[in-house]
Amino acid sequence: MARRKLVYEGKAKILYEGPEPGTLVQYFKDDATAGNGEKKAVIDGKGVLNNRLSEFFMTGLAAIGVPTHFIKRLNMREQLIRAVEIIPLEVIVRNYAAGSMATRLGMEEGTQLPRPIIEFSYKDDSLGDPLVPEEYIIAFGWATQQDMDDIVALALRVNDFMSGVMHGVGIKLVDFKIEVGRVWDGDYQRLVVADEISPDSCRLWDLETGNKLDKDVFRRDLGNLTDAYTEVARRLGVMPTNTATMPKPTLIN
Repeated sequence: MARRKLVYEGKAKILYEGPEPGTLVQYFKDDATAGNGEKKAVIDGKGVLNNRLSEFFMTGLAAIGVPTHFIKRLNMREQLIRAVEIIPLEVIVRNYAAGSMATRLGMEEGTQLPRPIIEFSYKDDSLGDPLVPEEYIIAFGWATQQDMDDIVALALRVNDFMSGVMHGVGIKLVDFKIEVGRVWDGDYQRLVVADEISPDSCRLWDLETGNKLDKDVFRRDLGNLTDAYTEVARRLGVMPTNTATMPKPTLIN
């Protein structure tokens, strides 16, 4: 296994230095967390499934002109991605009331919203990723007004694509979150979809039964998480042939 230098390790992924300047290798772990890391488990095969599913969604977005950090999949657990400057926000797009929104507003889960609603949370696990208004974001310099306009447009395009794809395989896209990063070309900046798009970052319900096919299965102890993610991959035609665990690369500290 090639020796790699660790750049960053998060709850579900590891970033290593890439083979060329401006690139990183993103490794998908089998770790599952909920409640900002309060609940943890290792789910065999989860990283393989998320790698393949994120590749599917990122490739589809690129095909319709939505820029992403994704370059190519390297193997069953790793992707080659562009190094980006991550904006410290989670961009949440909601089509139906669920999760924290339903709790916060006393709404029944599954209530269709009058239009897609976009929320922003500040990325800080120690604070519980608090929701923040656009005024905070601009005042504290996390993003400019032009950035915010571009992020909203980007999020709505992702929502259109994802909603259509999932509906076509009998799945309701309840909500999802993305991260956005800056890519610089000299003095010119463009925004791209970064991190991942997978059942870890979406709420996905079966259209007929309402069964959950996302990380709520783990959060709420509703069954086997790998089975839920495998069902999503099967319906999308990206079912990997082998979800066996691959060993981690050796690190140079």
